[in-house]
Amino acid sequence: MMSSRTFSLLAPVTLGIIILGIWEGICRFWHIPPYLMPSPSAIWRALMLDGVALLHALLITLEITFAALIAAVVGGVLVAFLLVQSPLIERCLMPYVVIMQVTPIVAIAPLIIILIHNTPLALTACAALVAIFPVISNTLQGLRSVDPDLAAYFQMHKASRLQTLSRLRIPSALPMFMAGLRIATGLSLVGAIVAEFVAGTGGNSAGLAYQILQSGFQMDIPRMFAALFLITVAGLVLYAAAASLQRFALRHRS
Repeated sequence: MMSSRTFSLLAPVTLGIIILGIWEGICRFWHIPPYLMPSPSAIWRALMLDGVALLHALLITLEITFAALIAAVVGGVLVAFLLVQSPLIERCLMPYVVIMQVTPIVAIAPLIIILIHNTPLALTACAALVAIFPVISNTLQGLRSVDPDLAAYFQMHKASRLQTLSRLRIPSALPMFMAGLRIATGLSLVGAIVAEFVAGTGGNSAGLAYQILQSGFQMDIPRMFAALFLITVAGLVLYAAAASLQRFALRHRS
């Protein structure tokens, strides 16, 4: 008898195969030209033909993604630690955090790219701005959601602020932090792609966004879909890695 875990893994794969089969059948039956809607087989051929260039571009995009994720996690945790120290600090700084979140990255990315002359660093900054808000908000919410009885116990024993933070607030905030990390993982990839679109960098430092733009200019739609396929796979792998890390961290927290 199939276990629920095996079924949960096989069901999305089976559904994906069915969708690809229907897609391929529609393209072949109605003879849809590839410049309008390429079939999965045409996309696969483009991936095999330009796989080296696309994989190199994927590595460039992933480098920016991981750098942005690290910057977002470190910066977001530090900001959350600062905001939780005092209601006055939170009232003063939280509006700027919200403004940073609601401002579209496409609006401020050109300014960041102009101010930061190093293109990879500018792209990393843009992607980090997209990914930092869920880390701040989730970590801050987790630091607040401590057990009142435990907080009173720490206060009764005159624990210092550092002891309360390290032994009470941080362990209590871990589930919320990991949830924010899982969201930030996907957003860092999205931010990297958007920043690359705005920058439009080419050459050896070109990521997948530039490959998509170049394919669009050349009307090479199967190659464009191949690049989109790699972005989708990368996003799924990053999400699965973040979910696994979350389960591992919560299982082994003290």
